[in-house]
Amino acid sequence: MTSRKSYHLYALTTIVLWSTAFMLSKVSMSFSAAPLGFLRYLFASFILIGVSIKRKIGLPEKKDLPLIFLSGFIGFFVYMIAFNIANSLVSSATSSLILSIAPIITAIFARFVYKDRLFAYQWAAIGVEFIGILTLTLLNGILSINKGALWAVFAAITLGLFNIVQKKVVIKYGSLAATTYSIVAGTILLTVFAPQAFTELKGAEGLHIFFVLLLGIFPSAIAFLSWAKAFTLAPKTAYVSNYMFTTPFFATLLGFVAGGEIPGRETVIGGSIIIAGILLFNKENLKRAGNN
Repeated sequence: MTSRKSYHLYALTTIVLWSTAFMLSKVSMSFSAAPLGFLRYLFASFILIGVSIKRKIGLPEKKDLPLIFLSGFIGFFVYMIAFNIANSLVSSATSSLILSIAPIITAIFARFVYKDRLFAYQWAAIGVEFIGILTLTLLNGILSINKGALWAVFAAITLGLFNIVQKKVVIKYGSLAATTYSIVAGTILLTVFAPQAFTELKGAEGLHIFFVLLLGIFPSAIAFLSWAKAFTLAPKTAYVSNYMFTTPFFATLLGFVAGGEIPGRETVIGGSIIIAGILLFNKENLKRAGNN
């Protein structure tokens, strides 16, 4: 498998794991937005630091600390607080729908920062994917708009910006080191919420604490590590971020699985449109694979 093909697996793995965050955040009802973010990434930091020590990953250069803390601030402080607030005010489907504009924001930022250019058919594919998201959500009749939607828009903007900043760290340090540095930096910034977090932790149910632990392991440590790895393999930033369009599909699907319900027609129709858009976006890669 060549590097241009292998990034697909890492990107898709990340999206599936991120999709679990919508459900896990909602069931972690003992915690408010900011403390939940701190505890989630505290657990993730412990895991990544342990792995980094075992892999003998050193400390970053001092000159890169501002960039690393900027990455941590955008991706694990601002974004996480905005995501948790949005997820507490709107449905998971609405939140995942609005957050799915992040690939468009990423593509626009990448055009100016990295001079990445997308072909006309790839922009068309982005439009098809967004139509699929609207289909999935609107046919299900679960779109809800309130101030939580504004928080979700803000979260999508910060996530798009994080993708751009984080890639700079990944290019220099690699996926494991870059992910560890950024998450630890974000956790350090989130310590301002530590007193409240530990207070809520004392009164939390054991099951809710377990859910937070799962948040730290799967949609945090493993997911962001896989995301960073995808960036090291993909030729363009937007090739990876484009997979974020599948988040509402997987979030809805996981919600059905967790609730023991069979996916409805909106999931099948919307998901099919999203997959068609992804195939269109990656048609050149698919053509090369067919020739090989």
